[in-house]
Amino acid sequence: MSAKTVYRSLLAACTLAACASAAQAQDASGTLRIGLSSEPTSMDPHYHQATPNDAMTSHLFETLVGQDAGMNLIPRLATAWKPVDDTTWEITLREGVKFSNGQPFTPQDVIFTFCRVMNNEQSIGGSYPAVVQKLADVQVRDGNTLVIKTRQPYPLLPNDLSRMSMLWNGIVEHGPIRFDLKNQCGVTGPWPTVADFNNGRDVIGTGPYTLKSYVKGTGIEMARNDAYWGDKPAWPNVRMVPVPAAGPRLTGLLAGDFDLIENPAARDVKRISETPGFGHVITPSVRVVYFQFDVARNPSPTVKAADGKNPLQDVRVRRAISLAIDRKTIAARIMDGAATPANQFLPDGMFGTLPNPPELKYDPAAAKKLLAEAGYPDGFELTISSTNDRYINDAQISQAVAQYLSRVGIKTTVDAMARSIYFPKRAKREFSFAMGGWSSETGEASSFLQYWVTAFDKEHGLGTSNYGGYDNPEFDRVFKRAIVTVDPAERARLLQESLTLALADLPSIPLHFESSIWAFRKGLTYEGRADQYTLAMSAKPAK
Repeated sequence: MSAKTVYRSLLAACTLAACASAAQAQDASGTLRIGLSSEPTSMDPHYHQATPNDAMTSHLFETLVGQDAGMNLIPRLATAWKPVDDTTWEITLREGVKFSNGQPFTPQDVIFTFCRVMNNEQSIGGSYPAVVQKLADVQVRDGNTLVIKTRQPYPLLPNDLSRMSMLWNGIVEHGPIRFDLKNQCGVTGPWPTVADFNNGRDVIGTGPYTLKSYVKGTGIEMARNDAYWGDKPAWPNVRMVPVPAAGPRLTGLLAGDFDLIENPAARDVKRISETPGFGHVITPSVRVVYFQFDVARNPSPTVKAADGKNPLQDVRVRRAISLAIDRKTIAARIMDGAATPANQFLPDGMFGTLPNPPELKYDPAAAKKLLAEAGYPDGFELTISSTNDRYINDAQISQAVAQYLSRVGIKTTVDAMARSIYFPKRAKREFSFAMGGWSSETGEASSFLQYWVTAFDKEHGLGTSNYGGYDNPEFDRVFKRAIVTVDPAERARLLQESLTLALADLPSIPLHFESSIWAFRKGLTYEGRADQYTLAMSAKPAK
């Protein structure tokens, strides 16, 4: 029996009265039960910068700087931060904080965390090392003050620190901890592995919850950290269960198996709102869904043309592919209106975006003309590589894009796979035309550009997700000026110039911005977040 059939059968069996009654029955153990659409792939907070992972580890670990639901910076393990000069920052740490094992949080834990990030060989991508690579030195002053020297002006350091979870230095053997990357920072024993976090051994954080168990594919259980320094979460226990299909996930909520679920299908919002005992919240996000081209290799793994070349290296072909896709129809029909067509890589109005970006139009006739001009009047063969369990309707989106491309002569197939398989393959550059989703953690246009568009630059932590091998010296020149420019007006101007260059050359094509939906039972409220994090701390008993 298919998942869709099961879904329909269960919904038919769940009458409105029964559903409302089940929803109001709270778990006797005081457990908040959450249905996840996308499961975290690790408890290691530095393994892979992905929203499910970062949301999960936010329960267990904390960062120096936090972000509220609107992505505004707020104090967390640091109570204050300020620039001393263009390349020096002073960070004041919160006093009296303890890890879940009772050990105090100290400046040495911050330095150890920076060092561990640079010694995590199992990590996917380079987002976390990209931050540490910008640091020249870190020194302790006055017991609870850190002085961070950067290699060049780094105006976004506080923003980037908001995604660097702090670890306890006692999880490894070491001598005196110091910021000395060449000499292992004083660490003498083996660095922790992903397995050491997944089995719970090294999950020692300062967060509001502690990990009880993590069984991949089955569920995650947490207990409230009653020694937490901040506001105590409402729920003594939390159980998160992965349910990738939207239908069964909603059914679990209606049947009383869950108190809260993320990402019910947008088409079901009306049903939820009309069912007594349930509520929902819809929050626009900063996540752009896009496709990245392999522009560096010739030939390329999953594209085949009669002339033996990689047609994706021709900007006319990339523009043709963009013109062939009807973003408005995808947003309206496949996303059921819970998405906004994207004309740039961050929603309009955010820092550094174009005030009036040119529309990425749907024009199949123009697409065919460009393909002919590029020497491909009969098209070529292309495989779309995508996840089928990570972004909202990701597999359906890929199928729709394949149909649009086929209509202009590009013989397109879809290879959709589980994200646990997909992301390591993408990191190894096994794809030619790959789906991605990126949520700007800094709230400005530099976020997407520095990882996905700039040429790979290990020393400065740039281009770490540039799996397409894009290399545009003019873009890099402008963008590298932008990220070291402290004056906000000039930085915004340079970022807009960078965006203009990227949208003209299209190393990646933006598709749409997701909106996030959470549904919950009566007696509970939920604060939706622009970063799409599903947090137990954001669920509150209704007053």
